[in-house]
Parts: sequence; C-alpha cells; structure tokens
Amino acid sequence: MTLRMYNTLTRKKEEFVPLEPGKVKMYVCGPTVYNYIHIGNGRPVIFFDVVRRFLESQNYEVTYITNFTDVDDKMIRKAEEMAVTVPELAETFIAAFLEDIQTLGVHEATMNPRVTDNIQEIIEFIAALVEKGYAYEARGDVYYRTTKFAEYGKLSHQNLEELQYGIRIEVDDRKENPQDFVLWKAAKPGEIYWDSPWGQGRPGWHIECSAMVRKYLGETIDIHGGGQDLTFPHHECEIAQTEAVTGHPMANYWLHNAFLNIDNEKMSKSLGNGILIRDLVKQIKPEVFRFFMLSAHYRNPLNFSDESLKQAANALERIQNANDNLKHRLATASATGEIEAAHTERVAAIAAQFVEKMNDDFNTPDAITAVFDLVAEANLYLQQERVNAAALQMFLDQLQVFDQTLGILSKQADELLDEEIEQLIVDRTEARKSKNWVRADEIRDLLTEKGIFLEDTPQGIRWRRK
Repeated sequence: MTLRMYNTLTRKKEEFVPLEPGKVKMYVCGPTVYNYIHIGNGRPVIFFDVVRRFLESQNYEVTYITNFTDVDDKMIRKAEEMAVTVPELAETFIAAFLEDIQTLGVHEATMNPRVTDNIQEIIEFIAALVEKGYAYEARGDVYYRTTKFAEYGKLSHQNLEELQYGIRIEVDDRKENPQDFVLWKAAKPGEIYWDSPWGQGRPGWHIECSAMVRKYLGETIDIHGGGQDLTFPHHECEIAQTEAVTGHPMANYWLHNAFLNIDNEKMSKSLGNGILIRDLVKQIKPEVFRFFMLSAHYRNPLNFSDESLKQAANALERIQNANDNLKHRLATASATGEIEAAHTERVAAIAAQFVEKMNDDFNTPDAITAVFDLVAEANLYLQQERVNAAALQMFLDQLQVFDQTLGILSKQADELLDEEIEQLIVDRTEARKSKNWVRADEIRDLLTEKGIFLEDTPQGIRWRRK
C-alpha cells in the first residue's frame, strides 16, 4: 500500500508523491519562545516527529525544519515583565523547548531557523509583495491586501466576507479592508526594531514562515504541518503571501492535528488548565505521555485525564515488559536451532500490518494494535521452557523497528546499574542462598526505593526500572 495522507487543502486523503523521488521537504511551525511549552504543544511536536520517523523508515531522506518565533508582541511584553531583553528571553525559552522535546524523545530538527536571523529575507519578501501590489504601507506599518489574492480562504474553506471582523478583532482604520493582515509593524518607543524601507519596526507573525520556507526549502515544499489552530489565519496567510510572490503552490500537502482537551474542556488561559511538559514528566514517564498522544488518530480530538494516562501507562507497560523479558531470556537462550517458519511468517505479517496502518494517513492507534499483536506472539513464545536465541532476537528486532517510528520504549532500560545497586543485587542473592530472608527482603525494599523492581525467575534475577 502506498502512503496516503489527509490534505487539509483538498479535504481528502491523497497519495503521497514527493517533489523529488526519495526526498521529503517538511516544515512544521514551531513555538513563540516566551514561555515553557504545555501539553497541548506536545501533540504536534510528537505527531510530526512520528511522521518524520516513519518517512525515514520508508527510506525517504527528510529535511525537517521547525522555526522559532523569537520576536513578537508577546515576547516584548514578557521581556518587560522579566526585566530582560527580547534576545535574552528567547535564549532562555529556546533552550527550555529543546530540553523538553528531547525529554519526549523527539528527534532534533534538521534546522531551527529564527526570525531574528532572517530579517533581511523577510524585508525582501515584503518588498516583493509591495512591488506586485499585494501589500501597502500605512503610517509605518505594511499590510497584505487580501482582496488582491483571489484564493484567500482556500485552505480554511471559510467565507471570509461573512466574518464579523468588527467583533472578532479590533478594526484598524489604517487597513484598506478589515481582512488585511500586518506584514511589518512600526516600532513603538523603547521596542526592539530593525531598519526597513518603511521605517523602524519588526515582522508580523505570518510573514516569517513564508520567508524561511522559501529560503531553506524552496518555493514549493512537500509537507507543511501544524496544529489545527494554525489553519486560519496563520497558514492561510502564509499561502497568500508565498503564492503571490512565487506563483507556485507553497506546499503540496497540508497536515493539521486536532486539539488536546483536558478533562473534556478545551485548554485555555482563562481556565488555567494548561499543564507544562516539564511539570508533567515529573509525575509520569515521558514515554507514557508519548504513547497517550499516539493512542488516538491525529485528526481526532484527544482528551487528557488522570484515567487516560493510567490506561496509557498500563498499556505501555505490557509492551515494555515483553521487550525486557525477551532480553532477559536471550541472555541464557540456546544459540543453536532454527526459527520455526510459523513464527517468521507471523512476525512478517504483523510488520506488514504496521506499515499498512501508518501508510493510511499515519494511523498510529491501529499501528499500535500491530505492536500488541507482536507482543502477544512474543509472550506465547516466552512461555516455552526452551527458547531459541534467534527467535528471541527476531521478536526484539521487530519491536525495535516499530519503536524507531513510535519512540515509546523506555530509553532507561538499557542503562547499566551503578556499582551500589549491582552490589546490592549480589548481596541479596547471597542472602537468599544462606536463607537470610530478612536481609534479602531489606535489600529488595531498598532497591524498590531506588526505582529498581526485581523479579525472581527460573533463569535468575531480572530487574527493571519503575
């Protein structure tokens, strides 16, 4: 089955045909770096990481770019509150963002361009729009003339003439039309600014991505992604800007993930229900949150609650335990013998099922079902008294292949115990041999406090981290 993905622009699933065989140009809108990211931000970060991982597993060379908005109104206000400069604020929260997504197992982007590093390209882009009649200057600001772009609204499928602009947003008398949006904002006294043909100022929000996509990826890219909230106005405005200048489609495929709700309520500042990623991972394993995010299709709303996290933790534990049990048995398994054809055929069928589901618009919940099918097969095999090393390795290898896309297995499981804990396990073994059950139990309790869970098996003591 070939890869098909739902294109927001056409509102249907389409076969993926890259601009260049074997290569993918992918741009995902990144954060405005004025605060720590919350769990809602985590959904696009994790989902598009999986999209990129899957494409790479299918032998595509992916150029993956996500930007940093490091200057805008929110950043100026936050910098004033913290008594720091805007660049200092940006450095703080860019570092925090990179730390948080690394915790979530997200692979580093090919590039993270910043607005402030691309001011000249942004000015040149705006100048081209002015020259073509798609933009106009008004008292130091520059606005995009939406009535000039006949297809404005084609991504969000909105009838813009019916929008009540006087109610939804403050109408600016400098605009020719309420629908027009700002490309360049004149600086107020004391604000950070750059010189431009229209005076001192800074870029508007939408123009930055148009300029950076063209600079780093070209006039047309394969995939442009982001959260559902970016469809309008951000991505709609990007299309209008880019296609007015280049005359070519900005992206062939537009992907948007649905919202994350908390206890069935939409996340909002007024409700105060925004949970920071860095606070959440102090309470649960990052892999549990990642698994939870992938347990629903990306285009469906997802509800965050204590119960849903508990279910995710229990489900993921089954996969992790199977992986750990396979490794444990492999240490003592016979290195002779061949893998039974029935096992090979079943694993191959499950692997094909996984790829088929991911090819169907990145259907991660059904792909996870294939992972559980593999776990069930592995657990049945592990019940045998005598196992074959090659078969165990086959199950392990396939789990790792799945995890290269999903990224849900614990990265701690392969870490070595420190010398203190290693010695405690040796001491407990000796205590059991001498029937000093009190000491053996004391050591087990101590290891439990350190987050190490021991299991006594016929093949010896097996440990895993909680």
